[in-house]
Amino acid sequence: MTQGTEPYWPTEVWAEQDPGSAGLDAERLAEAVAFAAAHESLWPRSLYYPDGRYVGIVEWNERGPWSDIAGPVRPRGGPAGVILKGGRRVAAWGDTRRPDMTFSIAKSYLAVLAGLASDDGLIPDVDAPVRESVPDPLLDGPHNGAITWRHLLQQSSEWQGTLFGKSDQVDHFRQIGPGADNSRKGEKRIPRPPGSYYEYNDVRVNLLSYCLMCRFGRALPEVLRERIMDPIGASRDWEWRGYDTAWVEIDGTRIQSVPGGGHWGGGLFIGADDHARFGLLIARGGAWNGRRLLSERWIRAMLDPSPTLDNYGYLWWLNRGAAAKPQLPASAFSALGAGNNVIWCDPERDLVAILRWIDKAALDGFLLRLAAATGPGALS
Repeated sequence: MTQGTEPYWPTEVWAEQDPGSAGLDAERLAEAVAFAAAHESLWPRSLYYPDGRYVGIVEWNERGPWSDIAGPVRPRGGPAGVILKGGRRVAAWGDTRRPDMTFSIAKSYLAVLAGLASDDGLIPDVDAPVRESVPDPLLDGPHNGAITWRHLLQQSSEWQGTLFGKSDQVDHFRQIGPGADNSRKGEKRIPRPPGSYYEYNDVRVNLLSYCLMCRFGRALPEVLRERIMDPIGASRDWEWRGYDTAWVEIDGTRIQSVPGGGHWGGGLFIGADDHARFGLLIARGGAWNGRRLLSERWIRAMLDPSPTLDNYGYLWWLNRGAAAKPQLPASAFSALGAGNNVIWCDPERDLVAILRWIDKAALDGFLLRLAAATGPGALS
């Protein structure tokens, strides 16, 4: 295999490449890296403010009876990141191995687990009601019983109930992103029909995780490690932790359901290098060095815009629709976690960027600088 004729796949020792020989503007890439390193998240590294409040509670204006921390929380590291071009490392900064919390990037990992379930026939039809294959009281009734897998994956389920001590109401009226107004977050809202309304709701995502666990009959971290992370050469340092309240029994075995983020602690603890391998797998269509790990069919569906939010697929963010950034490729997509943590994939340029703990106000500035470094026409 010669460079430039066959795709490079990282092994245990990850090849590095000079940015210039990879077709990048080395000076502009260095500017992008320096920008990311200089714009650290405003969150305290302990993840608790001096008054004792957890960062997630402050970030989302959490109030009321469901704001207790139910999973483990660990102090974070400093800014870190990796940039891949053609699979090779062209830039890295900070501690890229440190397994930090990654918040809602875990949702995008859940989407991949759903793809494995679909590929295995455990989800024969994403438009079928979930209760047809998960006959659980959580899905009883005409409203919850109409919820499909697609609704859960696109965050349009409007599920009502309490799961592991958290009510779906906690994230009613929740907003995320620039200009988010969470002054009404947690107020009771009358639900709309499933599939008709997008709402970013961590309890409902945790329901998806629970239902996937029921279909696999195994802990999701075990499935992820066996089917995805070990085949792509990820480290053994990452772990996915659930809430103390999230232990259930399936076929006589006690299993912990895992959340789709760190809203109340727990979630995916992982390093930038492992994120980079995962991002490369998805950016290259679900295959790794000739081995198909996730079907192309699922990748396409996962990155198709949702009818209720045109820059959102199956728990991945898209550069599409009204919120698209015209300076960036329309085919680009990302996994985003508070703090801020990012897996940015640009399949057209075989480019993957991982960001750990960048100030959310600086993310667009980094992406524009990265685009400027990718060569002529990148910003046209």
